Parts: sequence; structure tokens; C-alpha cells
Amino acid sequence: MTESSPFDAIRRSVTANTDELVAIRRDLHAHPELGRSEVRTTAVVADRLEAAGIAVRRLRASGLLVDLGARQPSRLIGLRADLDALPIREQTGLPFASRTDGVSHSCGHDVHTAAALGATLALASIEDHLDARGVGARVIFQPAEEVMPGGAEDVMSQGGLDGVERIFALHCDPSLDVGEVGLRVGPVTAAANQVDVTLTGRGGHTSRPHLTEDLTFALAKLVTDVPAALSRRMDPRAGAALVWGSIHSGGAHNVIPSTGKASGTLRMLDADAWEGSERLLDELVKAVVAPYGVTADVSIVRGVPPVVNDAASIEALTQAVHGADAIAAPTPQSLGGEDFAWYLTRVPGAMARLGTRSVGGPTYDLHRGDIVIDEDAIAIGARTLAGAVLGSVALPQPAGPVLPVGVPAGTPVADR
Repeated sequence: MTESSPFDAIRRSVTANTDELVAIRRDLHAHPELGRSEVRTTAVVADRLEAAGIAVRRLRASGLLVDLGARQPSRLIGLRADLDALPIREQTGLPFASRTDGVSHSCGHDVHTAAALGATLALASIEDHLDARGVGARVIFQPAEEVMPGGAEDVMSQGGLDGVERIFALHCDPSLDVGEVGLRVGPVTAAANQVDVTLTGRGGHTSRPHLTEDLTFALAKLVTDVPAALSRRMDPRAGAALVWGSIHSGGAHNVIPSTGKASGTLRMLDADAWEGSERLLDELVKAVVAPYGVTADVSIVRGVPPVVNDAASIEALTQAVHGADAIAAPTPQSLGGEDFAWYLTRVPGAMARLGTRSVGGPTYDLHRGDIVIDEDAIAIGARTLAGAVLGSVALPQPAGPVLPVGVPAGTPVADR
């Protein structure tokens, strides 16, 4: 690369803005907002972009879109960041820790947002270069990634993917050192559904369980026996895992309650196995609790398919990682779910894993209130995302259909 290369221009822009990007990340971290309530977060991003003379398009509830480069691009490359936080109490003790009780950015979305903001400012600095090549970039600041169904559907229903030929995203990975970016061709996350099972029965006195329907006992059998039965009814190569996150029933030591509920997620590595999993799970729940006379209502919200990274998009990301002065590292498929997957059912693209662990420091985990992220990752993420747009220009245009401008993008997938 020469000094005048667009990759160098991106690097200079990100370097000039790094201190501000870190400050914005800390501000967002201190003021987390849950899915579809990211009003302040949206305003912070929009205000900074508008101050730089960059036009934004706000989505209906929260979130926004930014278009850069050619006014009528022959090629439009998408970038996506997510804005929402989690209902988890922060335990880091950082000076910029969450000021909202019970809510925190324990998945690193504040880092994603700051990195995408930096990428947007960097791409704006080379807008003439993009325009001369007929290339446009659309940056999507998406709401509600952490809920099911997620905010990807909100974005697509409002035309956010219209005209986009390829799309990229990053996700924080505290198992990788800062300076490393995890890349993988093929599936990199898992399919995930939200599962809620409500049991109802007569209830009564704990001294007479034979005259009641012992709902608490049935709930315990449900929680332990259904995952076990599922493991014997599904191909083990599917990597299915039913894990409960919430169990509630009763309020007194001597009363058998009349209602109880267990909630969790069903995740699996194989998309084909995912397609028939709802019927099987409903069957198993009802079979397990039937001997106890209780009634089971099974509610399954289809969450996301696996994120499947396109090989050509990984080529562009590899070039971008090198241009970001980072190291491309192999990364395994995980059982985590990501609604970025819905974009990839429409257009090719890829998600990279952004290393956030301080070199030699402790390894944290996502969705925990004690996670601490090395903020050097923000600049690396910004350079990588902006570089992915440049790297895509050298790729052949996808052979599959690209959603044309003006055609609603939010039409449900037939088998969704």
C-alpha cells in the first residue's frame, strides 16, 4: 500500500478520532438501553454524524441508517452495528459503569457502535474515492439484537437492506487478544429459539400431593428430563442444547402452586435440524409432564438461524484486517445466536470476531456483568469495518439476487 492509498486514509481518520470514539463508547456504556428503547443511544450517534455533515435516516422506534459514497451506486456494501444492552446488573466497578440499575452493555454492543461510528467517519473521509468508483456504503445502527425476534426484521421492513449486495459486522470476543480478529468461512454461530413452558394444575396443600397435581415436582422433571430426552431424539451432530435460564413457581413452603414457568433457549449448530425442532420439543415437554396430570403450554419463538459466512466476504475481511494492522485468527463455530443471520438469508456477507482481551490479561465471558473490554479494540474494529467496504470492491458481484431499491426487504422468509 502507498501513503496515498484509501486504507491509509482510513487509518489516519480512525487514529484522529480514536480518543473521541472511546469517550462516546464510555458514554453509551454508562447509559445502556434495552432493545427497541435505544432512543438516547440513537441520538448520540446521530448527533455526532450530523455534526460531521453526514446525513442520517432514523428508523421508526430507534436505530438509524447512513448512506455514503456514490449517490446512485452500482455497488452498495453494508455494515451493521447493534445498539442495545442486556438486562444484567454491571459488576465491573469502572468509573463509567452503567448508571441504569439492572441494565448493562455486557455483550459489547457499545464497542460495536463506537467502531461502526469510527468506520462511518473514516468512509466519509474517502467519499470521493468511493464516488469515483460507483461504490456506496450503508451503515446500519440496528436496534434490538438481543431480543427475539430481533431488530434485523425492523431494519429490513423499513428498507434497510434494499440495494445492498454484501454486508459485514463485528462481534466482541473476549477469548481473543486485542489486535486479533477471528475469521471463519461457513457457520460461525448457531440457530437459537426462545422457549417458554407454562404448567398449570390444581395445586393445594403439600401434605396431600396425591389429591393435587404436584406442579412443582412436574416442573422439576420438565427442567431435567426434557434436555436429556432431546439429546436422545436428535442427531448428536446437530449440537443441540436446551438450557433453562429462568424457573418460577410458588411462594410458600407448604403450598403446591397452581402455575409454574420455565424459560430458556434451544440452540443448535445445524440449520436443517433446527427446522423440525419446534414440533419435537413440544412433543417431549407434554410427554414428560403427562404422568403428573398438569397441563403444559409450550411457546417457542423462532429466533435466528446460524450466521453463515460467505467465502468471498471473508476474503474482503482478511484484506481489511491486514489493512487495520491486526492479525486474522481462526475462530470456531459457537452456540451463540445472532440476528445478523437474517441479513445473510438475503445477501452474502460475514461476521468477524473482534478480540477484546488485554494481552496477558484475564479472560472474561459475554453476558456477564463483570466483563471488561480493552478499548484498543474500538480503533481496530473501525478500521476493519471500513476496510471491508474497500476489500469488497475487488470481489465479483454476487450471483444471487440483490434486493432492489424500492422493494420491501421485510417480507418474511417463507419458512421463517
